[in-house]
Amino acid sequence: MNKKTIIIAEAGVNHNGSLSMAMELVDVAAQAGADFVKFQTFSAEQLVTADARKADYQQAATGADETQFAMLKRLELSEADHRALDEHCRKRGIGFLSTGFDTTSLDFLISLGIPMVKIPSGEITNLPYLRHVASLGKSVILSTGMSTMDDVAAAIRVLESGGVPRAAITVLHCTTEYPAAMADVNLNAMVAMRQTLGVEVGYSDHTLGIEVAIAAVAMGAVLIEKHFTLDCSLPGPDHQASLEPDALVAMVQAIRNIEIALGDGNKRPQPAEEKNRLVARRSIVAARAIAAGEVFSDLNICAKRPGTGVSPMNWDRVVGSVAQRNYAVDELIDP
Repeated sequence: MNKKTIIIAEAGVNHNGSLSMAMELVDVAAQAGADFVKFQTFSAEQLVTADARKADYQQAATGADETQFAMLKRLELSEADHRALDEHCRKRGIGFLSTGFDTTSLDFLISLGIPMVKIPSGEITNLPYLRHVASLGKSVILSTGMSTMDDVAAAIRVLESGGVPRAAITVLHCTTEYPAAMADVNLNAMVAMRQTLGVEVGYSDHTLGIEVAIAAVAMGAVLIEKHFTLDCSLPGPDHQASLEPDALVAMVQAIRNIEIALGDGNKRPQPAEEKNRLVARRSIVAARAIAAGEVFSDLNICAKRPGTGVSPMNWDRVVGSVAQRNYAVDELIDP
């Protein structure tokens, strides 16, 4: 049986800086059956310069008048907010996670007891950050948007040299665009990373809809991360490329169905098929009346349903043998 896929409902900054909205996002993720709900923890001062421009998708969603710093400053959650969200997650029975974008944020999240550390795609080439992650003694989720295979391998080497076993690293394939076009997904790269790097792999999905995340599970993803929102029409950088609550529910259910459908890989008749096997398969029968002593041949026998008699796979054994009794048309040939 396949392992259960870890589903992370990525709230990110879709709370718009509002704790009450963040609480609602926790409720939605818990109701949908996700394993974790994840936010983002950062200090705008430590993340961007004062005049850094926003990404094109951020400008399209929020306008170009403000800087990336001003936008991020509005989206920060306080330490008290984080503690409240962590407690609310416990009450709702869903795991709390957040991506820490700087070492101070990482240390704070560790103090909250997060079970794993998520490295965002933008930090995969941040050597001091990677070394700090490695020092924390946690399993690691490494997102790989905008990366080459060499970038990913280099980051894994840093983590390993800092004490993180390769078996404790899950690498997420990702396309860093919001939304990501189907032509830019390249989902087979996820499989290539598993084969080349010897790591567990998953998928951080920025496409519209749910089908690519479901396909990733069928291709071996052990973890799926997907942005969601209360309403795609809300103002903010990520809402338009996020799932609304009903779609999140549908994605979780579809992934759970795929897990069941994948099975254990042992090719055998399933119990539900047994009742159909004798009905759907064929047996060797008399194609016409056959007299005792007559030799069975391609001219006087054929294969028809049901499959309760001699299998047609024994055709060559039956042909050339002698009928031991009379047979009527369509009568099953004796073994």
